[in-house]
Amino acid sequence: MSSRSSSESPTPSRLPGLPEGATDPCVHCGFCLPTCASYRVLGTEMDSPRGRIHTLKAIEAGELVLDATVASHFDSCLGCFACVTACPSGVRYDQLIEATRPKLNTAELRSPWQQTFRQLLLAVLPYPNRLRALLQPLRAYAGGPLQTLIRRSGLVRLLGPQLEAMEALLPPLAPEGFKDHFAEVNPATGQRRGRVGLVLGCVQRCFDPQVNAATLAVLQANGFEVVIPADQGCCGAVSHHQGQMEQTRELASDLVQRFRAATGEDALDAVLVAASGCGHTMKAYDELLNEEQRGFACPVLDVHEFLAARGLSEAFRAALQPLPITVAYHDACHMIHGQGITTQPRQLLGAIPELKLREATEAGVCCGSAGIYNLVQPQEAAELGQLKVEDLSRTGASVIASANIGCSLQLRRHLQEDGPEVRHPMELLARAAGLTIDSTI
Repeated sequence: MSSRSSSESPTPSRLPGLPEGATDPCVHCGFCLPTCASYRVLGTEMDSPRGRIHTLKAIEAGELVLDATVASHFDSCLGCFACVTACPSGVRYDQLIEATRPKLNTAELRSPWQQTFRQLLLAVLPYPNRLRALLQPLRAYAGGPLQTLIRRSGLVRLLGPQLEAMEALLPPLAPEGFKDHFAEVNPATGQRRGRVGLVLGCVQRCFDPQVNAATLAVLQANGFEVVIPADQGCCGAVSHHQGQMEQTRELASDLVQRFRAATGEDALDAVLVAASGCGHTMKAYDELLNEEQRGFACPVLDVHEFLAARGLSEAFRAALQPLPITVAYHDACHMIHGQGITTQPRQLLGAIPELKLREATEAGVCCGSAGIYNLVQPQEAAELGQLKVEDLSRTGASVIASANIGCSLQLRRHLQEDGPEVRHPMELLARAAGLTIDSTI
């Protein structure tokens, strides 16, 4: 922690952009501490929500300056919002950290390597075509014997912790991930019950393309026409989580325009998303975008949220065959804490005959993915990932259901080779209904 000297110029009474009075409700009770992922692995007060709020108050009072040391304690935050759920005083820590993050991008607050690495990630991950171009030379390597040999040899450690973490998350690359093969308008099966749009995501469509295929199949089989605009880009979630607001607004505005061009005057019942990190940001479009840019004209809903509310069709329920597996559902942070969605995915999985659901002991604790956190803070993320897979594995489940691509990659990295598989709930529903293209479950 860095204190100010008397010779320094006065610090403004408030940090620009910080919600007025947002720190006031905090009574420093400590209920947030056991839920905080960064506090769990670092064990320091400054790396807890309570400590960060105290720091913000000190900066506003002119007792601290936001230097590199102070900024590092905010960088250690995963933005999982578990503390918001746990807080008995209603402190909106989510608003506080969102207002603080843009200030952390000042060049002097991070090392040149940290700045360059973050810029590289944000120049590639939100742009599917760039990401695919980068992954193209790795198709033979990812998931193959060479990757296994390199990992066992320990050579990846020579890359440094950030690049080593990036390699560790690299999954086998399916051919479907290198090209969008969906039609723009996908008709409903049987009686049409509505018309929805589907966001493919950037990382998900490249690393887990079967999730979008399964989601589309489930929606069609439940009577929904699905519009998938061609050449759609990122929703802005990756940059939003890093406080890069200009990039976020550009990506969000472009996505909205793609949907408007694809749908014309024909209204959608909802724009759906099958990745909780994307859904959390998209639901904030009305706040992120101005009147000129505007957000969607219809609600943005998580696909589980939508299907649970509309109900599975009678024909789909009749088609569900027994799936005699034990499943542990993993609550992604931007689902459980960010959107308050907990029962809907479990309700849908519960419709599958003979599928047994198991609950983890610490469902609300972050797995360590948190956007690009597991790349920029690899040591802390690895500890959290190991704790999470141990908790989920203790359920005895053979499959872990995860509805967020970042979580799925993080869990797969830390699970043992003979451990549970990680699947999206839509994949399990599609499989039970005989719709899945993947037959490995």
